[in-house]
Amino acid sequence: FVFFFLFNPLPLSPSSIVLFDTFVNILSHNLGEPAYEADVAQLEYKLVAGEHGLVIRVKGFNHKLPLLFQLIIDYLSDFSFTPAVFEMITEQLKKTYFNILIKPETLAKDVRLLILEHGRWSMIDKYQTLMNGLSIESLSSFVKAFKSQLFVEGLVQGNFTS
Repeated sequence: FVFFFLFNPLPLSPSSIVLFDTFVNILSHNLGEPAYEADVAQLEYKLVAGEHGLVIRVKGFNHKLPLLFQLIIDYLSDFSFTPAVFEMITEQLKKTYFNILIKPETLAKDVRLLILEHGRWSMIDKYQTLMNGLSIESLSSFVKAFKSQLFVEGLVQGNFTS
């Protein structure tokens, strides 16, 4: 198992959270084809938009795991997207946010976490931000700012040499 948490001190706002979700979803989409062979070889990865940064989880056989991790880092560092992919991902996010809002149990969880966690934005705020529209330029500037101020924590567990 390899876990890396890429912290970023950017201030949280509904628009930055929605841009971050969009960024992580586009990155996952971009990795779909190049990481397919890793999936066939029983290597697993997951990118999660955490509260304060990106969580990269990689799991599998240790001799090929660094190659998969390097592939993810390469796509992260050279992040790019087309307007068509941007539109597709924002439409998917609209559906995802809406589905969360119409389920009472997930909406109740969101409200509970909104009460308990300082600096948390509600799903309604995020959905309204997304419905108001995002621009490709705002995503590009967000990604540039995100990559410029990263702090990394990592955990490697298993049969690895130093």
